[in-house]
Amino acid sequence: MSLKDLTRLPRRRALVALGSSLLLPSALKAAERRFAPIREEDLLVGFGHTSPITDGGWSYAHNQGVEAVKRAYPAVKTLFVESVPYSADATRIFRQFVAEGAQMVISTSNYGDFIKDVADRAPNVAFMECDGHTVSNNLGWYYITHWYASYVIGIAAARLSKSGKLGYVASFPVPSVYASANAVLLGARSVNPNATMRVISINSWFDPQAATEAGAALVDSGCDFLCGIMDDPGYLRVAEKRGVWAAMWNTDMREFGPNAYVSSVTLDFADFYIQQVGARIRGEWAPEGRFLTLGKGVDRDRWGQNVPEAVQKEADAVRDRMLAGWSPFQGPIYDSDGKLRVAPGHVMTDAEMYGWSWQVQGVSGLG
Repeated sequence: MSLKDLTRLPRRRALVALGSSLLLPSALKAAERRFAPIREEDLLVGFGHTSPITDGGWSYAHNQGVEAVKRAYPAVKTLFVESVPYSADATRIFRQFVAEGAQMVISTSNYGDFIKDVADRAPNVAFMECDGHTVSNNLGWYYITHWYASYVIGIAAARLSKSGKLGYVASFPVPSVYASANAVLLGARSVNPNATMRVISINSWFDPQAATEAGAALVDSGCDFLCGIMDDPGYLRVAEKRGVWAAMWNTDMREFGPNAYVSSVTLDFADFYIQQVGARIRGEWAPEGRFLTLGKGVDRDRWGQNVPEAVQKEADAVRDRMLAGWSPFQGPIYDSDGKLRVAPGHVMTDAEMYGWSWQVQGVSGLG
């Protein structure tokens, strides 16, 4: 089967079960460097994307990183497949990358055992998995600490919302979504302790129609601030039409709702991808777990045109404290059932938030 044929495979909505234990960055030792240097013109890198690179969101952001690699290393050859399904078809796609001669394979979403099985059978190929959880001799993972930017946006949400009711359009009940929704509400509650968040999951990362319908349902239920983790601007269009606020994810999407737009959790993989490809060329690449941090791969977007300056300054003052090393994710933190989950004085680590699997007090509908 050719790469052209593989791009026609239907995308599934099933989740990937994590088959391997999480290796935390603080506990990691990078595996011994075992990849020989390679000439730039001989390197082929394969990218597997979870959605179309024209989605304006997650895969678009990753593809911008790919384009940055091409500019930095113009002799490097790249290939990609969009909308890689979460199924055994993903394994066939990653195997095809190897068969095509790729010395480096990067999946821009979590494909768990589907990519690990291929990596295990191709020990001379370097593999990286975004939102992954396994480090082996030739497989590493990377992810963004988006919860800090989300907290900053939550502060603005509390100041802008008149009702204190926030709505969240979710994909699936997975850790990245829990961390996102929880962080927004914790930021909001730092300003308005009575703020709440209602979540609607649409069982997809990219479904503009479903995201639009979910956004409308949330506004109908009384929410006057919408946020979420979608790859498309569906619910931003709802916010613009209904006269409420909205914060987005992945990229600057203000053109789809300039009056409603507050900000976005924006992603930038350019420097990281350039670094990783350069390391592979020099023979310095080694598998590891890596977080891209606030201001260095993930951040809040420029504020929307209608966000008052006082709100911007208040939220950005907290962002400045985070950049200086302070974390707002400190106990006591309770879950939606009232159970103490984070003890008083304990500061949650990035590894803990990376594996968040419960909704904080005030969030409903996610778990």
